Parts: sequence; C-alpha cells; structure tokens
Amino acid sequence: MSHEKAKMDSHTCEVQDRQWLTLAQLPRFSVAKLGAILRDNKLQIADLFSADLAFLLRSGFSDIQAQCLLHPNMQQLENSMLWCQQPNHVLLNITSEYYPKVLLQTARPPLLLYCAGNKRLLNNPQLAIVGSRNPSVAGKQNAKYFAQALSLSGWTVTSGLALGIDGLAHEAVLQVKGHTVAILGTGLNNIYPKRHVNMAKRILEQNGVLLSEFFPDTPARPENFPRRNRIISGMSLGTLIIEAAIKSGSLITARYALEQNRDVFAVPGNIHNLLSRGCHYLIKQGAKLVENVSDINEEYQHLALSFLNTKPDELQKSARQSLASDKLLDSVEFETTPLDIVVERCGMPVAEVMSQLLEYELRGLVTAVPGGYLKLGEK
Repeated sequence: MSHEKAKMDSHTCEVQDRQWLTLAQLPRFSVAKLGAILRDNKLQIADLFSADLAFLLRSGFSDIQAQCLLHPNMQQLENSMLWCQQPNHVLLNITSEYYPKVLLQTARPPLLLYCAGNKRLLNNPQLAIVGSRNPSVAGKQNAKYFAQALSLSGWTVTSGLALGIDGLAHEAVLQVKGHTVAILGTGLNNIYPKRHVNMAKRILEQNGVLLSEFFPDTPARPENFPRRNRIISGMSLGTLIIEAAIKSGSLITARYALEQNRDVFAVPGNIHNLLSRGCHYLIKQGAKLVENVSDINEEYQHLALSFLNTKPDELQKSARQSLASDKLLDSVEFETTPLDIVVERCGMPVAEVMSQLLEYELRGLVTAVPGGYLKLGEK
C-alpha cells in the first residue's frame, strides 16, 4: 500500500468515526430507526451529513435529533477522537467487522462501542457471570469455580467489573490465564469502581477487553448500569447468576437475557440466605439450576462448539475422589459448623482436627468463618 493511499484510508476512517460519534449523540436514536431512515429514503450514512434541517425532518428525524446532528457536541466528539488515537483503542460501529455479532441480534444494540484491548475476542463464544456485590463465602467460592471451569472449557467469561461476584469472576479467569471481557457502565476513561482500576489494567495486559457504549469521560450514573447489563447478556450465549437478591441488577441482567432469547442459569443456595432468593426465583421461572460446569456446557452441544470439553470437571472430580470418604471433611457442613461439632462428629483430637482443617483451608476445601468452619463447594 502506498503512503498516499494509506493516508487517504486513514482520513476516510477518521471521517466515518466522526459521523458515527455524532449519530451516537442523538437522543432516543436506535439502530432500528437509523436503518429505517436509510432504507426508506435510499440514503447512505454520509448523505445525512450533507443534508439541511428540512431534509432531515422529512427523512424521519425528530427536531431535536436533527438539531443534534447538525450541531453536535464538539468537545465530546474531539475527546472521543483523542481517545481513539491511543494504542489498542478502537470504535466499533454496527457495520464494523469486530462488532459482536450476537449483540446485533438483540432488540436494542448500541450504535457504537468503545473497545480497549483485544477486539478479536468479542466474537468468541461468551458466557456471562453476574451476582451480588456482597456475596457470601460460598458465593465467592462458586464465582471462582464457575469462572475458572468455564474459562478452562474454552469460554470467554463476560461480566461487569463490579464489586462482588463480577470482579471475582474476572479475577478467577485472570488467575488461569483465560479470556475475559468487562462491560462498563461508565466511559473507559473512568474505570468504576476505582478499586478495580488495577484489575482493568490486568485484563488488558492478559489480552482481554474493556468495552463501553458511553463516551470515554462519562462518569458513573445510576441509570447507565441497567443499560450496561443488556450488553452483558446480549453479548453472551447464556448468563449465570451466582447469588442475587430479588431486587438487584443481576435479576435485571437475567430479564434482559430472557428478552434476548438467551439461556439463564442459576446457582441454588441456602433457603435462609436473602442472596439465594433471586436465584431461586429464577429457577422457579424456568432458569436452569446448575451445580457444576457440565450443567452449562451440555446445553451447547447442539451448537457443536469445538472448544467445549469436560477436562476441567474431570480434574476437579479426580482431585477430590481421595477425599470422598474423609471423615473429617464430611464433618464440616456447607453452613457454618462450630469446631466442637466437627471434633464430636469425626472423633479426632482437637489439635489434629485444627491442623488438618488448616491444610484443607490451604487447599480450598474449607474456610474459617466466624463461629467455626464452612465446607466449600465440591463441584
């Protein structure tokens, strides 16, 4: 490619990015409406930017949309263009090769996505994991298990970078060097929550993706997080809920998944735990109850996804088979079990019990909690 041609192509891309950025500023403007305007009036995108107000109004734009198209927020536009000039930053409009294809199948895909990182990852088969921002010990363990097992099975794990289950899922995937996509409810210049800034950097370092539909400097606003949730579910073939209250963002994500004709999976829990009620509600409504990663993978055999395998599950089982008849481990419940109860059940000396429990804790089989010990999920 000649230098002049490369320069012309670069200029064309810049012009197109500016046009899409302008369209993304229009209030209450959807992909469907854009498509109808272009189709009904036999127009191209570029034609919209050489039109006057009267033509835009005749073509189907509302007055406020036409005014925004003719007089865009230039500061916002220039800031976005500056963001695009940074390494591994790219704008993905709905015609882009790397725009997530499954997201385009939903009712309200964003016109434009800001992507930092490995854009090629966006069309890999994805499973979303979401849940409580304040999970229980068991919820944390389940998030780690499912995120790592799905990643080792070949899935790209998608979540929202939020505190709690979301962050734990991303972290678990990073630990096994897997692929993860974080969808933000803010602009990519404003990583939220702030305590996950380092996690966001590590996602990029490990060939993952940060994605947002919001202009780069957009701060955290409550109304933007439900919008973020529809992208999490829309990019994924299925959504796994791990602990959620009845009124929670996780159930909003599950509702979007159902509306988008995606699978919903839920991990059951203790009936007395408020964070189990959202999952139990979803299961009653038809979500699939899952106990291990095979319960998820088996739902996709008909798609012939070549990456799926059962090795993670087999490894988990073989690692625990030698513990199947362990009397001490059997003496610890999945709910808090006092030390004296454990000692009574297994019939071993207290010092030996405490020593063995410490070893099990280091191996991730149990965890010490206020009031005793808790057995972690045997997947």
